[in-house]
Amino acid sequence: MQTHFTAAQLQDPDVARSNEVLRACVHCGFCTATCPTYQVLGEENDSPRGRIYLIKDMLENDRPADEKTVKHIDRCLSCLACMTTCPSGVHYMHLVDHARAHIERTYRRPLKDRALRRVLAMVLPYPGRFRLALRAARLGRPFGRWLPDRRLRAMLDMAPATIAPRSDVDRPQTHPARGETRMRVALLTGCAQSTLDPEINAATVRLLTRLGCEVVVAEGMGCCGALVHHMGKTRESHAQAGANIRAWQRVRREGGLDAVVVNTSGCGTTVKDYGHMMRTTDLAEAAQEISDLAVDVSELLERLLPGGEPLHTPNEAAEDIAGIDARQPTTAGTGRIRVAYHAACSLQHGQKVRAAPKTLLTRAGFEVVEPADSHLCCGSAGTYNLMQPEIAGQLKERKIRTIEAKDPQVIAAGNIGCLTQIASGTALPVLHTVELLDWATGGPRPAKLPADLVPAERADRAAAPVS
Repeated sequence: MQTHFTAAQLQDPDVARSNEVLRACVHCGFCTATCPTYQVLGEENDSPRGRIYLIKDMLENDRPADEKTVKHIDRCLSCLACMTTCPSGVHYMHLVDHARAHIERTYRRPLKDRALRRVLAMVLPYPGRFRLALRAARLGRPFGRWLPDRRLRAMLDMAPATIAPRSDVDRPQTHPARGETRMRVALLTGCAQSTLDPEINAATVRLLTRLGCEVVVAEGMGCCGALVHHMGKTRESHAQAGANIRAWQRVRREGGLDAVVVNTSGCGTTVKDYGHMMRTTDLAEAAQEISDLAVDVSELLERLLPGGEPLHTPNEAAEDIAGIDARQPTTAGTGRIRVAYHAACSLQHGQKVRAAPKTLLTRAGFEVVEPADSHLCCGSAGTYNLMQPEIAGQLKERKIRTIEAKDPQVIAAGNIGCLTQIASGTALPVLHTVELLDWATGGPRPAKLPADLVPAERADRAAAPVS
């Protein structure tokens, strides 16, 4: 694509980066085939190609954002399926992030929109505030039908019926490795995840320490910054990213650091991009070092568990931890549990991690199935399901139909937003991949699972005669 930025404009690092991205686009339209909003809405401006033209016109003419541009950029999920599809390597993520920052600086939204976005930015990244908000939402749910704004109704509907107590795992501390220490890693415990489902972090710590990792929950660590970053709130996102970078660099200086482990893929995509986000700040070098250390938990598990052999419990005591009973019933005799794996967009498109979760689940004894159109978003996308509930609802319904068509017993995913979104529309148990891997290799049974489900290896042992 031809661009006409002036030399003065190109002095701005964000404009220079957007110019690079725009010039890579060849208008081929391959991106329209995999864009969820284009498939739902059927409008060119709601495709990546259409949005690229809108962003180019806005940035190149250095004009404030207008209502039309804002509407179509707001409808973008940032699922990044277009980046996977694009044959020209257009880095749409950096372009749309720049556009959102420009919109935040130059466009005055209606009062109701400003207030809603401000509340989300002030509440969701802070577990204590979020927990209070969920309690309030639970009380307000019976009155939700009378709220005039569908977005507010969506927020009430997404609040869980019960709120889990805060896990002790998430407080700043060091969890020692069991046996020989193989690695020292820092864990991002997250903000929404630690509130909505604290058992995910607990399962992660159990699994990693069992495999020889010393797991550090760093003092001063907080939200990764993704939520406000995707709202275009650069000052807030840089402050949150900077706090994490400093916290993890302290861990590194004090005892070394082999990896920064992220078990929420939406956060992982952002942490891996800290080097770009912070490239013009005094933390540029430190940010890049953290980005280079960042891994999804499935990537680290592949590193810790090399080879294609089945995953077995690391020690004989593991079964005692899990409470295995030789008389415990199984599903379909000693058949494997069928797990439908939902590939979170931020994992498969943002981080290009596709095979690891499925491979690990298979090696752990599960039968893994993948729904049709697995490249399409479930509609969660950070706060998207709260800000664009109609489009998000259509995407959720389609995702659940394709998942349930595979007749699974369990649904697994690697992102808390996807887990919450899908669980709100199905009766099937929905768990994080790491919870299933922890259970299959010696950890406790996830509370969401029916009592008659037993991993294949354990089912075999359960069927054996009792000595």
